[in-house]
Amino acid sequence: MGDIRGFMKYPRNYVKKEDVAQRLKHYNEFLQIVPLEELRTQGARCMDCGIPFCHTGCPLGNIIPDWNDLVYRDQWREAIDRLHATNNFPEFTGRVCPAPCETACVLGINEDPVSIKQIEMAIADRAFDEGWIVPEPPNVRTGKSVAVVGSGPAGLAAAQQLNRAGHQVTVFERADRPGGLLMYGIPDFKLEKSRVWRRIDQMRAEGIEFRTSANVGVDVSVDELREKYDALLLTGGSTQGRDLKIPGRELGGIHFAMEFLPQQNKINQGDSVEDQILATDKDVIVIGGGDTGSDCTGTSNRQRCRSLTQFELFPAPPDVGQFPRASQRPAGTPWPYWPIIFRTSTSHEEGCQREFSIETKEFLADDGGHVRGLRTVNIEWTKGDNGRPVPKEIPDTEKIWPAQLVLLAMGFVGPEKQGAIEQLGLELDPRGNVKCNEEYMSSVPGVFAAGDMRRGQSLVVWAIHEGREAARSVDKYLMGVSHLPSVNAGDFAWK
Repeated sequence: MGDIRGFMKYPRNYVKKEDVAQRLKHYNEFLQIVPLEELRTQGARCMDCGIPFCHTGCPLGNIIPDWNDLVYRDQWREAIDRLHATNNFPEFTGRVCPAPCETACVLGINEDPVSIKQIEMAIADRAFDEGWIVPEPPNVRTGKSVAVVGSGPAGLAAAQQLNRAGHQVTVFERADRPGGLLMYGIPDFKLEKSRVWRRIDQMRAEGIEFRTSANVGVDVSVDELREKYDALLLTGGSTQGRDLKIPGRELGGIHFAMEFLPQQNKINQGDSVEDQILATDKDVIVIGGGDTGSDCTGTSNRQRCRSLTQFELFPAPPDVGQFPRASQRPAGTPWPYWPIIFRTSTSHEEGCQREFSIETKEFLADDGGHVRGLRTVNIEWTKGDNGRPVPKEIPDTEKIWPAQLVLLAMGFVGPEKQGAIEQLGLELDPRGNVKCNEEYMSSVPGVFAAGDMRRGQSLVVWAIHEGREAARSVDKYLMGVSHLPSVNAGDFAWK
């Protein structure tokens, strides 16, 4: 803690963004770079708390006070080393993570929390700019081989950890490019794909093999992988979108968000997409109020939609600002928990009508079998006999909304069962995810699972956590002992 009064002297700096009118003209990132001297000042706000709750807020157990202090002291090279000790890809989490560490910041009890996410992104970006991030191949190979199925954040983190433990790692990806959700899903204006490619290039230089357009369980035999590799780690995503099975669902113009978003990612990579789903000159309704729905709104606005509305089934949470003080938080999510509050994303800032406590009852058709509108009712939530909230329609609130494009972004219900899961005969948990023991091993010996496939739909930071922890378990399975670090084992616990 270099400046013991830093948190009293300096206010929080909020990252600046390109004007809405300008950023809607492109798909590039639009956050403006904060000068290094200002970032040092922000690092000085870290209080070196007796108990740093930011550790518990971060699934990776990032040693946040340490690298805040290193930035304040202008020791950026040491800061990236400390950051990489717990996080393989801080340039990803520094952009797309919602930063539960900040809502757990002790300073946030009665002031704006430390700018942890902004500092994290700056450390990673400077490290790449300065050439400090280079391939780190293992000194010795173990002679063991691992197949990682899925190249999203969980698969990439696991592959890098296993490779650095000395195992020969091959990553199988069914898409034509590696990266999973990072490549095809998250819009470029939140995460430019050049940042994903440079990590892939680093991992290839470390000795990891990537096989794309390889759908395990479909055109790549599961039996072949089990015979050829000493362990199999499944890190595919929770890719089955939650459907809305109401009258008119079969109409044209109604699509899952993950049918819509990857197509624009492909266009931005220079591909051509036949019959691309476009929002241009259409009334667009996004059903679902989460991050995926927000990504749909940002993409629809860049495609120049005519109007844009986002539906949310639940009531609007309390609007108490981005960082409510402990006394302002809802009773159900006190500090240091992630607060359930009204949040406005950068995509919402760009123009979007938001409707809460609304239920879609029917999709309406035009003469050509295409959606032309939605019929909705407003609802109120009451407590049922079992104590759980139950929706109740409010009389005389029926409304017709014009829509020529409807995007379903209501979350995900689990991994796809056809293919590897079905062929391996893996046991599933009650939520339809792959059931594993505490060592991330499935019901089939030698087959492990991690990420959304194991825990269900979650954050990129949780996926990286899962990949790292699963890699340690695979390493232990292969070698009898593992020296890979683990948050679960308390390797990075505050002392």
